[in-house]
Formats: sequence, structure tokens, C-alpha cells
Amino acid sequence: MGADNQEPTVRPAEPPRDPSDLARQPGESAAEYEALAADLREAVSGDVRFDEYAQVLYATDGSIYQARPAGVVYPEDVADVRAAVRTAIDHETPILPRGAGSSLAGQTVGPGCVVLDMSRHMDGLLSVDPDEQTARIQPGIVQDDLDDHLAEYGLKFAPDPASSNRSTVGGGIGNNSTGAHSVRYGITDAYTEEIKAVLSDGSVLHAREVVLDSEEYEGIVSKDDREAGIYRTVRALVEDNEAEIESRYPDLKRRVSGYNLDRVIYQNDDGEEVINLAKLYVGSEGTLGVIVEATLGLVTVPEETALALYCFEDLVDAMKAVPEALEFGVGAVELMDDEVFRLAAESDGYSEYVEPIPEGTAAALMLEYDSELQADFEAAIGATNAHFVEDGAAFEVIEAYTDDAQRDIWSLRKAAIPLLMGLEGDPKPYPFIEDATVPPEELAEYVQEFEDVLEAHGTSAAYFAHAGSGTLHIRPILNLKDEEGTETMHSITEDVTDLVLKHHGSFSGEHGDGMARTEFNPKMYGEDLWNAFKELKTTFDPDWDFHPGNVVYRDGPEDIGPEGDRGVGADMRENLRYGSSYQSIEPQTKLDFSDEGGFSHLVELCNGCGTCRQTDENTMCPTFRATREEVQTTRGRANTLRAAISGELPEDEIYSERFQKEVLDLCVGCKGCKSDCPTGVDFAKLKAEVKHDYHETEGTSLRTRLFGNVDHVNAVGSALAPVSNWAQKLPGSDLIAEKVLGIAPERDLPTFSKEPLTEWFESRGPQVAEAEADDRVLLFPDTYTNFNYPEPGKAAIEVLEAANVHVRVLDREEIAASGRAAFSMGLLDVAEERARTNLEALSPYVEDGWSVLFVEPSDAVMFQDEYVDLLSEDRVEDLAVSAYGVCEYLNTYAVTDAVEFDAPDEHLTYHGHCNQKALNRDHHAAAALASAGYGVDALDSSCCGMAGSFGYEAEHYDLSKSIGDILYGKIEASPGETVVAPGASCRSQLADDDFEGERPAHPVEKLREALA
Repeated sequence: MGADNQEPTVRPAEPPRDPSDLARQPGESAAEYEALAADLREAVSGDVRFDEYAQVLYATDGSIYQARPAGVVYPEDVADVRAAVRTAIDHETPILPRGAGSSLAGQTVGPGCVVLDMSRHMDGLLSVDPDEQTARIQPGIVQDDLDDHLAEYGLKFAPDPASSNRSTVGGGIGNNSTGAHSVRYGITDAYTEEIKAVLSDGSVLHAREVVLDSEEYEGIVSKDDREAGIYRTVRALVEDNEAEIESRYPDLKRRVSGYNLDRVIYQNDDGEEVINLAKLYVGSEGTLGVIVEATLGLVTVPEETALALYCFEDLVDAMKAVPEALEFGVGAVELMDDEVFRLAAESDGYSEYVEPIPEGTAAALMLEYDSELQADFEAAIGATNAHFVEDGAAFEVIEAYTDDAQRDIWSLRKAAIPLLMGLEGDPKPYPFIEDATVPPEELAEYVQEFEDVLEAHGTSAAYFAHAGSGTLHIRPILNLKDEEGTETMHSITEDVTDLVLKHHGSFSGEHGDGMARTEFNPKMYGEDLWNAFKELKTTFDPDWDFHPGNVVYRDGPEDIGPEGDRGVGADMRENLRYGSSYQSIEPQTKLDFSDEGGFSHLVELCNGCGTCRQTDENTMCPTFRATREEVQTTRGRANTLRAAISGELPEDEIYSERFQKEVLDLCVGCKGCKSDCPTGVDFAKLKAEVKHDYHETEGTSLRTRLFGNVDHVNAVGSALAPVSNWAQKLPGSDLIAEKVLGIAPERDLPTFSKEPLTEWFESRGPQVAEAEADDRVLLFPDTYTNFNYPEPGKAAIEVLEAANVHVRVLDREEIAASGRAAFSMGLLDVAEERARTNLEALSPYVEDGWSVLFVEPSDAVMFQDEYVDLLSEDRVEDLAVSAYGVCEYLNTYAVTDAVEFDAPDEHLTYHGHCNQKALNRDHHAAAALASAGYGVDALDSSCCGMAGSFGYEAEHYDLSKSIGDILYGKIEASPGETVVAPGASCRSQLADDDFEGERPAHPVEKLREALA
């Protein structure tokens, strides 16, 4: 890339990695992979993908690691899993089951593996037994989706990782996941009652409670098969290592490394001694087989909760308060430090949540109380206030009793990990020793000694996490792009493992072993248990076919396990996503990327956390929600773009038809990632830049030019109306539009207004004199409002004038179109020209104190955000802060407080605009409607699917409608009677015949309707 035809810079000056090296293991060839893929396609019903894009997309997860797999299989059922396992083993290729890929230690990355993506099809809730409080699930079900299904029974799955809105329960079982409420409920192994798993011989093991020496047990072990050998070996390993297990496994609420030899044999509720192999599968990270079904224990959902956030001036004081907090009957004790608060304050999506935190807070301790533990929240919080504030080191407390107030605090806490990864520059707070766990009473001393380790290595760290369980997510800030940083990481890890052992802790209390910590399991568990782990692995998986080298590894080819190199060695410094050999292109760009640290840095801000895979809240990623394709997440797009600029994909791949169509064109430009992605990967901006470069290199299609200059088209259509409207209805006109321009024939194109808004206003004139007005505003005549549907513009003028605001609508001769359409199509030269024209025309008004208002949200955001990237003048910042959506202006300045409203008794369903959500401005319209007297249900909805021109493009029509179906489902579930939406695209989509065919009103039209 190089939009201005300047030579790109490359860092560092080393040869790029051979892409083939990233895909194949020693001795393997492309032909062997092709043969394996062909056999898999013959054997399974689900999709099989072995192309480079699939390898790139599944080469990373939420960790610091990267290793290309052989390919990906999307099994549809148990039969597919069994067939895929046998086929891969026949080809001597290892197997790796994967859920959402949100793991932080590299558990879902496997070089040369066949990845089984269980999240696509095997994501069902099979049954619920409310009386027994159990549920049977498939591994790919997302935890929040499971809990939504269980809500009708008043039940939930207790472990609650911060990633619960996208992480799968199967992944949580493989990782032995937990979350903020482990103080109250413990971790996943306590709730996993039964497992069905496919073994390497294709058989299905049903792991459940079996009473030792019972008839059932004897029947199992008397056979000569894999299952019998597993039961005999596991029992012997536990009994032979009883003293080591007692000595080496720490007594903690959280311990998720190694295999659960301490939990596989126990007394059940009837006092019988049982063996339950399901407990071994929990935390096994896919190394013992592929889980295809699980039976889970459930807990009741407390009817109410409350939070208290205690603010401390010193981190160690907060740590000292942790064991004291546990004495007050709380369900969670969480910690955040000032670095988390600083980053949240600088984030578009989280700044509002940090506003209540008082200045001078070095650390905050969050306590949650629930109605199953506390009968009187105010009394309970009063007691902790007396202890921590009046008699303790905390200087202030923030109390939260409402759902909204608690949600804000939890949102801040859950965003801590990805927020930290958004630090500017190459040094990042990387996860590698970040979930070490010690007894809570030793936390304060542990942290002080940890600080000494950091100081000795010349770095610092951020602190947050589950303090009540003794787990602190401490992330040292390092640059892993140089060899020194990588070696420092390893050295710090050696010191911290010593520290953990000293404090009777566990090296992993939440995020597991994976590539980051497996190396240190011999040190943590000792030689006897380490050998027991290897024997256990070999008994379940004789040839180490399942995810070799994780949890346990072989010390050499002659060690326990199969012949050869499979599973030999483990080094946390290998397979790093960014190592000393990493390089990427830093192009000269049309847009300004300085705030993001440069184009490539914005791409690299994606840490793989997978927030973009969420499907029922926030905005991103609408196309993923409809298709469940990894490439259509922000993570997938960023990973593929990063591969294209770093030598992992072939040279010029970025200009290929596939890259343009799959990676770029299916991004609808909703900008949801700008706010929803905790690190702020604004892929809409990246897309515009790459599209611009593509047009500069490859040329621009007729349809692109047409859509990018739609303002001219609509001006002509309006001038020729109503003839232009009749022409659209002529027989065959839709087929011609499809043939010539690629416009979906199923779509009704916008009609044209004979009288544009500007002409209507010119003949009418302002109704509030400037000298007598309380304020002065310019209403920008955007393309759609001016030429196609002026009614919202008229409504805006009338509402503003009712509030005694002087309104002026500039003539189109004075200004240009906003440039939104051109920007979205990647025509950045056109967008810049229009931005500059508008800057020149509007700056004198802005300097004189006028505000610039917009009916169409996407045009408002164009001025507020994209203009700053297009133009480098100081004046553009002034214009940006003076630009408002009309409802944003009304609500921000309480303009309508003096207006007398008499709203009809009507409950509205409000669907906000994606672009405004990206800047955290979409709530103003709902607030303005509520102030006028309407009942308002503001949907937590994603994109409508129309997205400007996207929904009109023939190749995107079906996907557009699928996205619209998701929105329509939310609308149907809303208690509102009438839908309102500020976006022209949204109103057009919802006016489609498949969605009742009624065009929703713009919110400002409902405000006009409510005028007394």
C-alpha cells in the first residue's frame, strides 16, 4: 500500500517469514494437506476449509501466540467429529477442538492441527431438568445464550468469565473457566457432572460418577478396551500419588493448571467413593479428546444484587482489605487499579463508566452482595462502609443498587483486559503470568514482592481481577517485537513461578496452561506428578493426537508417549504472534492515523479477545451475527489484513478479488467496532483507507462512482420528479438496474421529492427571528432528507422553532454533500474535497457561535469524526465539536425544556443508529422522546443491514435481509407499539415488505407530533 505513491516503511529490516513455514510442520507438504482436506470432505457433512485464509483466521486466539493450523472443520454432529478425528489420525495430523477462540494462554492455537470449530453447528441446549438443576448442552453453546435459556427457570451456570457473551461452555470446560463469582460458586469443575468425549480411536467415552468397586465399575474395568485402561490407570495414578497430590495441589478456590488428579476421585452426596473422569476433562484443554456433550449442574439466580466500590489511595492497602472483605458475606470481591481507570477514560466506549471514580484512586475494591446471602443491602453495605471507610484505609465508597448502575461498574471491570491491550506503541501489558493465584491473606505481601520482580526487570504492570479468590491479573508491560523483551518475559516468568510456590499458590487460577504456562508445570507439580500427567495423557491418547504439547509435554523422543517428535518440548517463547522477526508495512495514508499510532498499529490493536463475536448486545459485528463466519468479525478482518501487510499472505493479496469481497466488502461500515472493541479497532476507517488504495491502483467501478456520488443522482432525480419516480416502476427497470449496476431487483429504490427541503425552507423562511432567538443553528440539508424524504427536516425545523431557536438552512450552492457516501465507498479524494468545501462554508458560522445540526446520523458523524481524519486543519476540530444530530442537540442542551408537549399515550421502540452508537451519542434521541412524554424502549440492537448502499447491492441483498431479520426479532420482542429510527437506511430496511412494510418515523417527527 501507499496511497500517496510514496515508498512504504518496513519494520524491522528483516526478510519476511515464508508463508509456507507458518502452515506446515516438518515433513509435510501442500499435497499432503490437500489429500487430508479431500478425505475430510468425503468423511464429514460439515464444511472443510484448508485454504490460507482459514489458516490465518484460526492461527491466533486471545493470547500472544500464533501458529497456523492445517485447516478447519465445522462438524455438524457427533458423527462428524468421530469421522474427522479418525481421518486426521489416519493422516497423522493432530486435532484441536476450539470454541470462540478467546483463550488467553494459547489453548486454541495449534501448529499443523486440524481445528474442529465446535461453535458453528454444535451449539445446542439439549435438555433442562429444573428439579435436578441440570442442563445437557453441546460444547459450542455460548454461555450467555445458555443463561438466557435458563432464565425462565430462575437458574444459571455459575462460572461467569468476563468473556461470557461470546465464549463457549465447551471452551470453558476445556479451560476450567471461572469468573468474578468464584468466591461464591467456585469454578467449572464443580459444575461439570458428565462428559461425552470422542477418543482417538473414534469411540465415545461417557464420563460420569461411577462408584468404585461397584458392579458398574467392575463391568467397565474388566473389558479389554480403551475405556477400561483409562479407568484402571487413573485410579492407580491417584492412589499411587496420594501424598504428592496432597502436598503439591494448593488449597485454593482457583487452580486450573495441570490435570485434576486431586478431584477425579471423591465422595458423592451419598457418602460413596466415586471416580468421575468428567473432572479430568475439565481443564484438559482438548488434550484428552473432543468433548461433544456435557451435563452441567446449575444454581439459582439471586433475585437482587447490590455493589459497593471502595476507593483506596494505595494499592497495597486495597490488597490488605481483601481477606477482611471475605468476612462480610459477599458474592464477589474484584479489584481495579488506576491504569484501568486511565485507559477507560480515554476510550470512546468506556469513558462514561469511569466518570464516578474519584480523583486519587490508586485502586478500587468492588464488593457484590446478593439477596441469597443478604436480607438488607443497605445494612450490609453500611457495615462494610463502617469497616473500610470510617475505620479503614478507603477514602470513598460508590454504592450501586439499580441494575443500570451495577451494569456500568461491571462493564468497566470486564473491559479491563482488552482495554490494557490498547496501550499506544509496541510495548503492551501482555498476558503470560497474569492469573497466578495465592491465598487472599497473602495477597498484600505477594504484590509487594511482585513489584520487586518488575523493578528488577525494568518494567511495570497494571493490576486488576478477582482479588477475593487470590487471583490478580498482573500484566507486565513488554515489547515482544524485540528479542530482549521476549527474554525478559521468560525471566519474569521464572521469578514469578518461584514467588507463587513460596506463597502456596497456583501458577494459573483462571486462564489455564496453553502455550504460555505448560513449560512450567514440571516446576509447579514436581517430578512424580509430572510423570503421572504424561502417563495419564498417553492412556487417554496413546499417540498424542489431541493438541500435543499443551498441559503436558514430552522431555524427548524417548520419553513417555508415541515415537517421534509429537509433543516434545514446550517453550513459552515459541510461536509468538509478534516476535523479533515480525515485520509489517507502514504505508503512507490518505487518512490521519496518528491518534492510533499509525495504520499498522491500528490493525495490530486487535488482541483476539473476540468481543466482536458477541451476538446479542452492542453493535459489532452485524455480518458475523447473520453468518457466524470468523472472517466477518472485526478480529477476522484485522487478522487477515495484518497477514496481508506482514508477509503472511502473498504479495499483493490485498488487491485480490477475494480479499476485497470477503474481508472488505462484507464490512458494512457500521463503526460499531470503534466503540464496542475495547481496544478501538476502527475497521470502518481501515476499510476506507484500503479501499481508497485499491481504487488508486485498480480503478473504480461504475457502481462505486454512482453510489459514492449519490448526491448528484438524487439532485437530478428530485429535479425530474415525479417522472423519475414513475421511471423506477416501469416494467424491466429493476432488471436493467441489476444488469448494468448490480442493484438488487428486490429492492425498491428511494423515491424523489419534487420540492427539496432547501426550496421549501427558502419559500417559507425562518419563523423565529435571529435577534429574538435563544440560540442559532444551521440545519445541514443532507442528501436523503433534502431530495428524498424532507419530512424529518421540516419536523426538525418546527421543533427547534418551538424551542425559540433561529434555524437557517444553507442553500446547496454554498455547501457540498457531507461526503459520507464517498467515504464509505473508499473515494477519499472525493470525500476530502467535499469536507474542505463544507469547512470553508461553515467555519465562519462556527466561529460566530452557530451549531450545525443534522437529521441524518451518518452525516452528523461524518462531521464529528471522519472530517478530523480527512483534514488536518485546526478549524476542523471546531467544526466537529459544533456538529450535532438534531436530537443530540435538543437533549444535550435541554433545548426543549421550555416547550410544552402533549405527547399521545404511545410507547415507542427506538432503534439507534450504528454510527452514533460508535461515538456514544445514540441515547440522546431516546432521552428527548422520553422528555416529551413518550414511553421509550431503547433497543440494544446492531445494524439494520441496509447500511447505506450495502443493502441495495445485489450480491449483498440476502445478507442484508438476514441482518434485518435479527433487528426485526428484537423489535417484535419489544413492548413498544411504534418503531422510530433516525437513520434513513434503517427506515428504508424496516419499510421493506418483509418487515410489515411500514416506514418508521424519525424521532424528531414524533417530537413534532407531541408539540402541544
